[in-house]
Amino acid sequence: MGSPPPRLSLQRNHRSKRSRSERPRLISNFPAWTEKKYTLNDFKKSSFLVIVFTCTHCPTAQYYEDRLKKIVSDYQKRSVAVVAINPNDPKSVLLSELGYTDLGDSLADMKIRSKHKKFNFPFLFDGDTEKVSRAYGPVATPHAFVFDQKRKLRYVGRIDDDERGDNIRVHDLRNALDSLLAGRDIEVKQTKSFGCSVKWAGKADTVKHYMEKLAAEPVSVESVDAEGLRALRKNDSGKVRLVTFWATWCGPCITEFPEFVTINRMYRQRPFEMITVAANYPDEHKEVLAFLQKKQSSGKNLIYR
Repeated sequence: MGSPPPRLSLQRNHRSKRSRSERPRLISNFPAWTEKKYTLNDFKKSSFLVIVFTCTHCPTAQYYEDRLKKIVSDYQKRSVAVVAINPNDPKSVLLSELGYTDLGDSLADMKIRSKHKKFNFPFLFDGDTEKVSRAYGPVATPHAFVFDQKRKLRYVGRIDDDERGDNIRVHDLRNALDSLLAGRDIEVKQTKSFGCSVKWAGKADTVKHYMEKLAAEPVSVESVDAEGLRALRKNDSGKVRLVTFWATWCGPCITEFPEFVTINRMYRQRPFEMITVAANYPDEHKEVLAFLQKKQSSGKNLIYR
């Protein structure tokens, strides 16, 4: 990649513990969804540089994807470069935190989202080392940083003041860019970011304890008759109901069952419920219960009688 990228002066953000005199590198050899690797030199022709720490799994970050694309298209001809960096360690994301997304935060997931949404900006992965992310100290995704011609930090904070984008009153990031482009001082240089907390690598222990807690949940199985099955189909629970029929003698059922357990753990915090129905004989209750316990299926389990 040639010589190392130049270093920047970094003003302190509202939660960073770094001093103003420290000068961490901005970008160095990050694998992007295009498989291209980036350094600061890739953006040297742009007078202004916007770095947005964001991710794939966070619903707030998802709300801002189209707005970020629009910012890129509106400002790219005005010498403004935009780059997004995913700071999250994929192993530090809880299953319950994946209940509002179709994808996680791995590089493979980033590739899928980038191509599907047709991102017009580099989306870089820092989840393996988090070196640059820790240097800047983003506290939530998304979290924007704006640098001027000398790569001095001029604005840090939210993109705007409304997550869903229906009632935006203040376009903070656009206001900062417009001020810089007009040669004016930025009126509001820092705002409080909001969204999902950054999943630092240290949170892997939290995930481990979370999984241990799930594994300790009690598992039971109840009998159900034809009338009970009709009630399941009627579904007056007010929730999205997923019913899976399976049996201990069914090879494909056994293979896919762990995925159903994962789905239940992901979505059960929402208006969702999963019910398993074993098609075994009633006198195979013990075998069914033993399998369910082994697979940690702590949701509602039934066996037809």
